[in-house]
Amino acid sequence: MASRADNVASNLSLANFSKATELKNRMWFTIGALVVFRFLSFVPLPGVNPLILESLYSQTRGGILDLFNTFSGGSLERMSLIALGVMPYITASIVVQLAASLHPALAALKKEGESGRKKLNQYTRYGAVALTAIQGYFVASGLEAYGASSGLQAVVIPGMMFRIGAVISLIGGTMFLLWLGEQITARGIGNGVSLIIMAGIVAQMPTFIANLFEGGRSGSISGFVIVGLIALLVALILFITFMERAQRRLLVQYPKRASARGMMQADRSHLPLKINTAGVIPPIFASSLLLLPLTISQFAGKSLSPDSTAGAFVVSLNQYLRHGQPLYMLLYAAGIIFFAFFYTAVVFNPEETSENLKRAGGFIPGIRPGKNTASYLDYVLTRITVIGAAYITIVCVIPEYVIAQTGMRLFFAGGTSLLIVVNVTVDTITQIQSHLLAHQYGDLIKKAKLKGRLR
Repeated sequence: MASRADNVASNLSLANFSKATELKNRMWFTIGALVVFRFLSFVPLPGVNPLILESLYSQTRGGILDLFNTFSGGSLERMSLIALGVMPYITASIVVQLAASLHPALAALKKEGESGRKKLNQYTRYGAVALTAIQGYFVASGLEAYGASSGLQAVVIPGMMFRIGAVISLIGGTMFLLWLGEQITARGIGNGVSLIIMAGIVAQMPTFIANLFEGGRSGSISGFVIVGLIALLVALILFITFMERAQRRLLVQYPKRASARGMMQADRSHLPLKINTAGVIPPIFASSLLLLPLTISQFAGKSLSPDSTAGAFVVSLNQYLRHGQPLYMLLYAAGIIFFAFFYTAVVFNPEETSENLKRAGGFIPGIRPGKNTASYLDYVLTRITVIGAAYITIVCVIPEYVIAQTGMRLFFAGGTSLLIVVNVTVDTITQIQSHLLAHQYGDLIKKAKLKGRLR
């Protein structure tokens, strides 16, 4: 069966793609949804002057907000309706998943299957609304004080009505993005939320490339640095692609089964364990936890006096957690490692996998079924997760070091953006291949039935 699947997969061609009507419709729907997302990123908040805001943002570039701006596809820079993007939802999902691992009632909900998952998703949405409201209020307050020292006013009519309108608009924008992501997942190709984040990142690539070559033309960036950055980018892409496809395949053997034609040979299969089981979740979660307090502190700090205790604390906090600073990279790496192990434990349950193998009559050679198999799976998964966590940390921290040494703003800020783009692209291509494979198998089954009727 495996060899047949490989043969069919190798025969996938553009001709098969042209016949796959459902796949084409899904791809067109995904493209249309992402176009809507990009249009929304240019719709400013009510009561904000976009021209003055652009001037103020260009004066205060750098710091953690650049990472937030990259994830939102430039929406934060323009202060659009979707300026906060899907980050509040991701932060809320972190809290809910942590609570589900610690709280007995939520843990019981998690074990209920589809109904429990829906309830946890509902709690996550409620948390996303609350976080968006809190972040939105501090963003609105910071906008009112934004540029006061330079005599510019980004908000046309400051006041409580502007703050309320901004919070409602930001909540509506974030919730619409979540709905759009769910529609992409259900009616399109790939994971909707991941594709929205990737689309925002890719939208910043032309700016990065233009700045890079403009720096080379003007002489501010040497040709050696440009070649080195391009080589580093290609090497990281190849390394990420290789590691994302890497897996540890555990041999699973099934006993001989009797059939009408006699005794069949024992079946063999493999249980694939990905080196990076958690995918892009660890760097996204780590970035979200860093962005949540720093977004509030940067915008709220604009209304505080630098001479006050609170103002001095905010200034120090933002200074120590800038790109390339040792404390930021240390917290970032620690968060990635923690969430790599945490999310792997969430998505892969050794006890459940062991029971499924036992019910199917399968076993790992040399390992007794039951608890011994579960312990062995946990042992293997822990070892490969160490490699996976180290790989993600290296990919995300190397660009941070490059930023600190060269002072250049890279579009793959912290390596997280590059990891997301490559990972989501590989996952989307895999899903497209699966749809094509299913379509080709469907054609083969129809032809076989037709031949049977003709006979």
